[in-house]
Amino acid sequence: MSVFTDFIIAVRGQLIVSCQALPDEPLHGAYIMARMALAAQQGGAAGIRANTPDDIRAIKATVSLPVIGIFKDGDTGVYITPTFEHARLVAEAGADIIALDATLRPRPDGSTLPDLIRAIHEQLGKPVMADVSTLDEALAAQAAGADIAGPTLSGYTPYSPPLTTPDWVLIRAMIAQLRIPVIAEGRIHTPEDAVTALELGALAVVVGGAITRPQQITARFTQRIKQSHDKRSP
Repeated sequence: MSVFTDFIIAVRGQLIVSCQALPDEPLHGAYIMARMALAAQQGGAAGIRANTPDDIRAIKATVSLPVIGIFKDGDTGVYITPTFEHARLVAEAGADIIALDATLRPRPDGSTLPDLIRAIHEQLGKPVMADVSTLDEALAAQAAGADIAGPTLSGYTPYSPPLTTPDWVLIRAMIAQLRIPVIAEGRIHTPEDAVTALELGALAVVVGGAITRPQQITARFTQRIKQSHDKRSP
C-alpha cells in the first residue's frame, strides 16, 4: 500500500492532535512538542499535526503515528508552508503528509498552487493537504491536485467568516462537493464538535488548542468565571 493509503486507513474516523507552540508560547520547543505528541498517542490519537522541521523530526522519533507536517514562516498572508523549500524541509524531517496554505492569495515567491503541489508530488513524493478558507478555494485546490482538504483557514482570511465555532457551513459544503477527503479542523473545542464533524462525513478531525495549548484552555475557564461574576455583580 502507498503512504497515502496507509494514512487514510490510520486516521479514518479518528482524532488527529495538532501539537504546535510558537516561539512566544511557554511550551515552545521540539522536546516539549514531542512529549505532547506522546501524550496524545497515549490518549488514543491516530495522528499528529506539527509545525517546523525540528518539531516534526522530534515527534517522528518519539511516536509511531503519521504526521501532517507544516512550516509556518511569518504571521501574515500565506505563511503555512508557503514555498517549495519549506515543503522540502518538512518532507526531509519525516512528515507523512505536507499541509500548506491553499488560499487564493499570492504566494511570497510568486509560485502558483498547481505548480507547488505538482513539485511536492513529483520531487518529494508526498501527499498534500490543502488548508483553505472557502469552498471556492477547496475546489481550486482539488483541481490543482491536492490529496486532502481542510477548512483550517476559515476565519483567518479577510473574506471568510470570523467565527468562534467550527465553520459548519463550509465543512458541510466541502464534504458534499469535493471528491477528495476532508479533514475537519478549526475551532473544534469539544468532543461533541469532533463527533459532529465525523458524523457529517469528515475523514478525520484535527484538534489543537483545546488539547495542547493550556493558556487557551485556561483563558476559556477564566473568561467564563468572569462572566459569571459579572452577572452576579449588582
